[in-house]
Amino acid sequence: MVRAPKSVDVKLNLHVLEISGTWEPNDAERRAAWEVYVELVTRVSVVPLHTDEGFLREALSSLYSLFATTRDVLRLHGPEVAEPKRNGQYNFGYLAVAMLNFGIRPLLARWHPALEDWENQRPSDRSRRDHEQLWPHADELRTALNEARRILTAYADLLASACGVPNLLQAVPTSG
Repeated sequence: MVRAPKSVDVKLNLHVLEISGTWEPNDAERRAAWEVYVELVTRVSVVPLHTDEGFLREALSSLYSLFATTRDVLRLHGPEVAEPKRNGQYNFGYLAVAMLNFGIRPLLARWHPALEDWENQRPSDRSRRDHEQLWPHADELRTALNEARRILTAYADLLASACGVPNLLQAVPTSG
């Protein structure tokens, strides 16, 4: 049986919002945190996307899908995950919504339509990969994705702590 801590320290810098304090997750919050944690650590959201790997569109779509996943988790676990805490402590509901609205939404709002405009200009004789790599803003979007990855990794670490599990990303050996 996993021994989850009674309380975890919260420190998230979402650029426009800094969250700092404590969180004493209840059982419903721990279950919800685990579900979102699994989604985060199995996506490109917390794994570096190197220049010669993957598609920027797929990275944005993966981030976008976190909205539906998190909404489903919030609905499934109900009001218990957003219950008010004493002394202004945080709850899972607040942390999850803050991450979506301040950690992910600004990136998607800026880059989704910009990339879509570029994609719509692809000549029929050019591959998706080649066209995406020719986009003048590709490196800028990769930089923005790396910053989002930093934020989401901190969030994933927080969720792992609340669940009392080790950081699964550090447990996986990397090549090189």
